[in-house]
Amino acid sequence: MQDVLILGIETSCDETAAAVVKNGRDILSDVVNSQIDIHSQFGGVVPEIASRKHIENIGLVVDTAFKNAGLSYADIDAVAVTNRPGLIGALLVGLSFAKAFAYALNRPLLAVNHLEGHIYANFLEHSAIELPALCLVVSGGHTSLLYMPSIGEYELVGETRDDAAGEAFDKVARFLGLGYPGGPAIQRAAEKGEAGKVSLPRVFLDRNDFEFSFSGLKTAAMNEWNKLKRRGLANVNDLAAEFQAALVEVLVEKTIHAAGRFNARSILLAGGVAANQELRNLMKNRGREEGLPVYYPSLHLCTDNAAMIAGNAHINYIRKIYAPLNVNAYPGLLSL
Repeated sequence: MQDVLILGIETSCDETAAAVVKNGRDILSDVVNSQIDIHSQFGGVVPEIASRKHIENIGLVVDTAFKNAGLSYADIDAVAVTNRPGLIGALLVGLSFAKAFAYALNRPLLAVNHLEGHIYANFLEHSAIELPALCLVVSGGHTSLLYMPSIGEYELVGETRDDAAGEAFDKVARFLGLGYPGGPAIQRAAEKGEAGKVSLPRVFLDRNDFEFSFSGLKTAAMNEWNKLKRRGLANVNDLAAEFQAALVEVLVEKTIHAAGRFNARSILLAGGVAANQELRNLMKNRGREEGLPVYYPSLHLCTDNAAMIAGNAHINYIRKIYAPLNVNAYPGLLSL
């Protein structure tokens, strides 16, 4: 069978990324231009700045992906691009570039859901995943539980009612003066602190559903910090450790509960917050207790990248599910 080479393009937030993946599994190149240093001074992503930087960077990033793969433009079989969900201006930069690239080369265009890409990142590295699987997609913009009976099929079973987990990490880290991005900053502080020295709520943990809410936890952490400062007992590392423990415990227990309810044979972690070591460790331990294997991507494939987009697109390429050149970008999830 002839190899299938797909160029992937990802610009849903603040990373300009391009990759070439062979046969949906073999990463030939994976280039990411991050804007973290630019947005860190604002404590979060500024959409207009992100869009402008994508315009400046995308041509060079795509060229570098081809160079690193040792390929010419004409070698690829299709162009894949994220078209939802994400920052609308950022999405449109990548989508417009991908449309022009596909049109110029007379190659099929493949539109990819960003969350599906994150889930698929697991399949780029793990060949033994058994389906059906229960997927926890957790990032700065999304916290969702999805049931996956087969590759390319998803059922949303629960999601956050307010803040995403990564958003809560960012906001609390900024409030505590720990820096941006918040997830790594809080993890570093937590490693020097001790959870349990202060007490924060495990929101929705007592409910028999798969919904999440992190706005209340965020507010509780901020209020507790103000109280501790007034009493002269403020220890940022202990509070960071308790905040991380409270958030991770809810993510893990809800996921384990859902996996049992849906008779899943595997648990998959995906998204930027899947890089959190406490989440990885606790989910692995709870999965072992329940006899469920837990999979997560390498750290560089947890954050936004184009390899996951090109890999996921291989499914629709084989099925000949191509996107028209008038396909639009959408900031919301729409459907999976």
